[in-house]
Amino acid sequence: MSADTNIQTSPSPASASKAVAPRLRIGTRGSPLALWQAHAVQAALAATLGRPAEEIAIEIIRTTGDTIQDRALSEAGGKGLFTKEIEDALLEGRIDLAVHSAKDVATVLPEGLHLSGYLPRADVRDALILKRGAGLDDLPAGAKVGTASLRRAAQMKRLRPDLKVELLRGNVHTRLARVREGDFDATLLAFAGLSRLGLAHEANAVLETRSFLPAVGQGAVAIECRVADAATNAAIAAIACRDTGIALAAERAFLAALDGSCRTPIAGLATVEGDLVRLAGLVLALDGSDAAETEDSAPIAEAAALGARCGGRLRDSAPARALGL
Repeated sequence: MSADTNIQTSPSPASASKAVAPRLRIGTRGSPLALWQAHAVQAALAATLGRPAEEIAIEIIRTTGDTIQDRALSEAGGKGLFTKEIEDALLEGRIDLAVHSAKDVATVLPEGLHLSGYLPRADVRDALILKRGAGLDDLPAGAKVGTASLRRAAQMKRLRPDLKVELLRGNVHTRLARVREGDFDATLLAFAGLSRLGLAHEANAVLETRSFLPAVGQGAVAIECRVADAATNAAIAAIACRDTGIALAAERAFLAALDGSCRTPIAGLATVEGDLVRLAGLVLALDGSDAAETEDSAPIAEAAALGARCGGRLRDSAPARALGL
């Protein structure tokens, strides 16, 4: 099987009537949310470069993470499962840039690749979707909550130790359907993803970050590129959001300092406030019974150093159970 068999082209509406050789090729997963993100990047680049959208092709690449539905990603290899095949295509020159949900991107990238920029970040909060009721307190004792996220599971158990949390994989529509059909009493999804798909009304409650901290990168769309591709990097720089880049530099350094993967429940959120960046971080035991938190700030030029410092602080002080030891 050739390396190209994982790639499918998603044509723009004009491509059938006008054959235009694409000048840029975007690699993405094929889920509805991933395609929303890719089209958002395509539209931003087209507007900035003054080119028709059909000159920026979208290539759908099926990843290992898309094929695994029967177990948690922590049991199958972690974050890179949603990016490996796309990064392979990038390294081989079959695409020019890759678009990811920032929270899916591993802290260590393949040599020769980097995150060149981010779109403006959307709402970072988690949304609670219920079969019945309007909020967390409406879930009866022993209610079954479905999620594939160790972070969400641990924070739910921290708030409600009586709940039963079970694995629920699949795209946004699949998980909503499983709750609607009664397989689960509730699930949790990123509110940004629901909003981008026109499904914000499905959220029964949106959980505030002071009590339910999001995943590192949640709500952000990351754009990955070859380091040596000066032209594509310049195009991405023209659409990149400065504040999102600063916040993600802090969050990703925090995650890296903790050797963060899908195996440990880790949450982190950085915000830019004038000339400062503030970071809140959290590490939990899998069952939510132990946790360690940190919060600090630094000048925006020191965002990565702030993240590394906060991560190191938790690494050195957190209970062993909260670090999965």
